[in-house]
Amino acid sequence: MTLPLASHDYGAHPTVLPPSVTARDRLQVPQETRIDLYRRLQELRQFEKRAYDLFLQQLVKGTSHLSLGMEAIAAGFGAAMRKDDYTFATYRGHAHTLSRGVPMAPVLAELLGRANGLMGGKGGSMHLTSVEHGVMGSYAIIGAHLCVANGAAWSAKLRGSGQVAVCFFGDGTTNIGAFHEALNFAAAFRLPTVFVCENNLYMEYTPIRDVTAVERPAADRAAAYGLEPLHVDGNDADVMYTTAATALARAREGAGPVLVEAVTYRHGGHSRADPGKYRPAEEVAAWQAYDPVHLYRDRLTRLGVAEEDLARIEAEVGRRVDEATAEAKSGPLPDTAEAFTDVWADGGSSWRN
Repeated sequence: MTLPLASHDYGAHPTVLPPSVTARDRLQVPQETRIDLYRRLQELRQFEKRAYDLFLQQLVKGTSHLSLGMEAIAAGFGAAMRKDDYTFATYRGHAHTLSRGVPMAPVLAELLGRANGLMGGKGGSMHLTSVEHGVMGSYAIIGAHLCVANGAAWSAKLRGSGQVAVCFFGDGTTNIGAFHEALNFAAAFRLPTVFVCENNLYMEYTPIRDVTAVERPAADRAAAYGLEPLHVDGNDADVMYTTAATALARAREGAGPVLVEAVTYRHGGHSRADPGKYRPAEEVAAWQAYDPVHLYRDRLTRLGVAEEDLARIEAEVGRRVDEATAEAKSGPLPDTAEAFTDVWADGGSSWRN
C-alpha cells in the first residue's frame, strides 16, 4: 500500500520550495472534509497566535513551543483519526491536542497556569493530556514517547480493538536511540503504530542536515526496519489527510507500523525564548510564502468555495478564541494543596513501601 505524494527532495534543500500545488487540487478529498480541514487550520493558527500574544503579556507560565507554520500535519491527522485512536505528542503539542477535539478554553487556561486548565494548571504548555480525547500526553523528554506509543499499540493489538497509536516527533529525535529501538520493536511485532516525523529542518538551533548522515533523517532510515520511505509535504493539508488516512488504514488492518516524514517549517524560533536569528532571512521568507493556511485557503477558492463562507469560518473561530481567552483568564490560581495530589498511584503524596 503506497501513500500519496511520498517522494520529494525539497526537505534536503530548505530554500527550495515544494512544487506547484495546483495539481494536488485533484486529490480525492471530499468537500466537507476540506471545509473541516480549513476550520482546523484556522483553529490551530488563531489559537497559537493568541498563545503568543498572552506570552508577550507575561500571562503564560513557563515557556511554550508553538506550531505556527506547522498546522497542516496536526489538522490532517486529527481529521483522519478514529475517536478512540491514541495521540502521543512532543512538548510542541498544542495543535495535536486541539485537533483531537480538546476544547480551547482548558488548554489555554493550562498555559496560564490556572485551576480551570486541562491539567489543573500543574502541567503547563509541555504536558497536555486528555485521555478522554485520546491524547495520551505531551512529552518533554526527546524520543521517550515513541516507546510508550508502542505500548499502547501493543495493548490495542492484544485486545483486537482496531485502535492505532500515532506518535509525533521532531527531526532531532531521529538521531536518538529510542527512535531506532521503537521502530525495530514495532516492526518486529507488527504493531499498529504510526510514527510521524515533523521535520521542520531544525533540531532546536541546529540544522538537522548538518549533523545527520542521510539527507532525509526519517525516511532514509525506514528501509533498515523493512518500512516504506515516506517523505511528504507537511504543509499541504490534503496531502497530510490522505497520507494519514492511508497510514492509519494500513496499521489498523494489521500490516504493521508506518513511518512518515512530513517536511514543514516553524515560523518562529524553537520556543518563545528563541528569536530564531540563526536561520537565513531568505529561507524564512521562502517558507513563510508557502504558509499552509494561505495555501489551503487559495485551494478552496480555486475549488469554488465562496469567499464569504471562508470568512465566516475565520470569524467564528476568532470568536471562539476570544471566548476561550476570557474563560481561561477568569480561572483562579490552583490551591497550593494541589501540589500534593496526583503524584502517587492512589492520588496522594505519601510514600508507600
